[in-house]
Amino acid sequence: MKSENFSEEKSEAFADRLVGILNSGALALATSLGHRTGLFDALNDQEPSTTEEIAKRTGLNERYVREWLGAMVTGGFINYSAVHKTYHLPAEHAAWLTRLSSPNNIAVFAQYIPVLAQVEEEVLRCFEEGGGVPYAKYPRFHHVMAEDSGQTVVAALEAHILPLAPGLVERLEAGIDVLDVACGSGRALVTLARAYPNSRFTGYDFSQEAVTNGEKEARRLGLTNLFFEVKDLTHWEEPESYDLITAFDAIHDQKEPQKVLNGIAGALRKEGTFLMQDISASSHLENNTDHPIGPFLYTLSCMHCMTVSLAQGGAGLGTVWGRELAQNMLKEAGFGTVEIKQLDHDFQNDYYIVKK
Repeated sequence: MKSENFSEEKSEAFADRLVGILNSGALALATSLGHRTGLFDALNDQEPSTTEEIAKRTGLNERYVREWLGAMVTGGFINYSAVHKTYHLPAEHAAWLTRLSSPNNIAVFAQYIPVLAQVEEEVLRCFEEGGGVPYAKYPRFHHVMAEDSGQTVVAALEAHILPLAPGLVERLEAGIDVLDVACGSGRALVTLARAYPNSRFTGYDFSQEAVTNGEKEARRLGLTNLFFEVKDLTHWEEPESYDLITAFDAIHDQKEPQKVLNGIAGALRKEGTFLMQDISASSHLENNTDHPIGPFLYTLSCMHCMTVSLAQGGAGLGTVWGRELAQNMLKEAGFGTVEIKQLDHDFQNDYYIVKK
C-alpha cells in the first residue's frame, strides 16, 4: 500500500534510472570485450568501415563483431551510417577507450565487471553464511589489476609519484634497499629496477601466481637487482632493513593490516620513507556520497577487497577504508609524520608520504 507522501514522479524517475543502469551494466561488459578483443584499438583513427572490413582487420568472427557493434551503436559509443552500413569510432571517444589513450583508458576498468561477476554465487553465500571469497576464486583479477596499476601508477612513477617525496629519486639513483609489499605481478618493481640499477629491489606477495609472473618478467629482462618471494606479511619481522618501502593499493586487502603496517614500520630504516598509494576517499560514508566512482568502489569492495580479507579471517577493511582510518593506523604503527598528497591526473588515489 502506497503512503500519502508517495511521489509518482519520483518513482517513475527512479524506474528510468534503473533502466539506464541495466543498459550501462550491459555496456560495461561490451566495453570489456572491446578492450580484450582489441576492437577499440582497431577502430582508432580509422575511416568508417563495414563489419566485414573490421572483422578482417582484427581477425575476429564477423557475426560476433556485428552484434558487438550493435551494442556500441545503441550505447552511443560508435557512429553508424545506415546508408553505407559503416561504423566509426569518434576520436573524442577513442581518447578514453584505446590502449594508445593510456593512462586515460577507462576500458581497462570495465574488465572488473565481468571478473567480479564470476564470484557472485560465492559472495551470495557469504551474505548468508559470513566468511569470504579467497583470492584463488578470481582467475583474471591479477591480470586486470596489473593492467590497471600499469596505466594509473606504474606509468606515473618516475615523473609524478617518486618526486612527491623530496630527495627520493636521488637516493634511488645512488643505491638503496627497496621493498614493495603485496607487490602483485611486480610491474612497479620491474619499472623501478630498470630505472635505478644501483638500487636493490624486493617484492613480497601472498599469491604464488603473482610472484611467478613477476619472476618470469624479471628473468626475461635480465634484472639482477630484483627479487620476489611468496610471503604472508601478517607475521613478518625484518628490523631496519629497507630505505624505501612501497605499498600500492594493497594495505586494505590484508588479513591484518595493522600488523602489516607495524611490520613495515619495523623494517624501515630510521631515515627511510614509506610510500603508500590507496583509494582517495573518506572513512565515513556521508563524506563519499558525491564521490565520482563511489558505487564502483563500494561494489568492488564487497565483491573483492573486503571479502578476500574476510576469507582469511581478517579485518575486512574494504576498498573505502579511507584516509581518516589510514592515518590513525599509521600513527598506531609508530610513524611520526604522515603527509597525504594527490596528483592532478589521478582523482582516484591518495599518496601517503610516511616517515618515522
